[in-house]
Amino acid sequence: LTWLLPIWMSHLTPEFCTSLETLKDQLNSSLRRRYLKHNFPINYTIQVHYEEVFRLKNITKLRNDSANVRDLQDLWVKVTEKSISRILQVLPDRHPTRHKYLTNLESLFNVVLESYPWQSADERDSPESIENIWEHLKDEDYQGWKSVTPKSLLDNCYRTMHCLFNECFLRNGSD
Repeated sequence: LTWLLPIWMSHLTPEFCTSLETLKDQLNSSLRRRYLKHNFPINYTIQVHYEEVFRLKNITKLRNDSANVRDLQDLWVKVTEKSISRILQVLPDRHPTRHKYLTNLESLFNVVLESYPWQSADERDSPESIENIWEHLKDEDYQGWKSVTPKSLLDNCYRTMHCLFNECFLRNGSD
């Protein structure tokens, strides 16, 4: 019975978890490989803010800096939104990945956004490291750029999603 307590106390709603599960299915490795590796030139990269490359090691580092899971989940949502947007910005209108994969992924992510229970500014008491990341993500003149492949952005999104929202996947019986 004690293992159910964290699930009952969770801020994540069943609607959000269902939409996240659908997004997870669309982010599976075979689709990412097909549309983001095979449909792009070899070594093709795009420029993103350094903070938009959100990896598991970033989560560990931020947790060691006293960031709580809720702050990291909010950050994941924002970084994923920007990542999908950046990939769509560089794709030509007639690119097969845009029509067959990314527009669907974007619409699924918009459903996730609509159901996500954001923290209000009053609730948020983030450590300085998280606040700095938020500022860098908002700053259009920020000079911390990194070259990454479109596939690696969504690979990181998938891995960090499993780490940060594992209670949704446990609730739905997913791996």
